[in-house]
Amino acid sequence: MLKKYPQFTFGFAIIFFAELIATANDLKEIRFFTKPLITIALMLFLYFAIERKGRFTNKIITGLFFSLLGDVLLMFAHIDQIYFMLGLGTFLIAHLFYISAFYLDSTNKIQVHKRYVLPIFMVFGFFCISYYYIIRSHLGNMNIPVLIYSFVITVMGIMAALRYGKTNSKSFIWVLIGAIFFIISDSILAYNKFVEQIDAGDLFIMSTYMLAQFFITMGAVERKFVKKN
Repeated sequence: MLKKYPQFTFGFAIIFFAELIATANDLKEIRFFTKPLITIALMLFLYFAIERKGRFTNKIITGLFFSLLGDVLLMFAHIDQIYFMLGLGTFLIAHLFYISAFYLDSTNKIQVHKRYVLPIFMVFGFFCISYYYIIRSHLGNMNIPVLIYSFVITVMGIMAALRYGKTNSKSFIWVLIGAIFFIISDSILAYNKFVEQIDAGDLFIMSTYMLAQFFITMGAVERKFVKKN
């Protein structure tokens, strides 16, 4: 990845560390520039890196666009709760587009061993249920919205995992890593917001979030159609 796309990787690394520095020092004015750049850079890279854009690529780009809207809205969450709700909603839409993209690969006619399916559902499902159980008493009137969001992002992780054997291994691995980082990022965000503030919590949230979007995008760029033998 570093060797294949050195210029973009270097450029994204600058955005990555600039956002972390701005977050660590609470430089809100700088973050109004660095935070939107995360998904803008990834959208542009994905758009120009793939000449023939199919449904998968278009869905990922759309997911990145709604993520951009979510990033902007969440920057105003300290002003009014409505911005957090709108941000949550736009990220939910982003995940729905990621789910629909990953679903395209999961319907590939290539046969894979069914024994992988149950563990995938068990691992992601167990984490979702147990984590929600931990934080639910702190959610108040956000109980239902967070439950719905938790369900959607869990399905996103499951669909990423169900691409196993249905696409080339590099794309599968990058996307799955990205999905896992996304779940980690949102889990830290939920705990940080509803339960208690974590030391350097915002840094953990943003670093895992940026890695999530980066790996999903790279997985989309590296995706190759795998034909049935």
